[in-house]
Amino acid sequence: MLIYKILRAEEWAALQSRGETAGAPIDIADGYVHFSTDQQARETAAKHFAGVEGLQLLAFDTDTLGDDITWEPSRGGQLFPHLYAPLRYAQVVWSRPLPLGPGGHDFPEGFA
Repeated sequence: MLIYKILRAEEWAALQSRGETAGAPIDIADGYVHFSTDQQARETAAKHFAGVEGLQLLAFDTDTLGDDITWEPSRGGQLFPHLYAPLRYAQVVWSRPLPLGPGGHDFPEGFA
């Protein structure tokens, strides 16, 4: 199953150059990396990244993340995937720009 992480431009650049990261400031503060499912990603973008340009949408396969992924309740009791390990560039399945359009962020064609 693919899960998704949205990173700001500087966070994406740091992941690419260092090969791994503890995540965004909220991830570091909470002690785990926040992910979203395809059904949750649009709301995550609207809630936490409204008006932010230069975002990158990254896809990760839960099978490669193994036991470090835990599903925990969050917004409205929904289960969200949380990674209790560093976010590693080598585990990125794909990445796409998440441009800011007039109605919010424009997700890649075919995205849920």
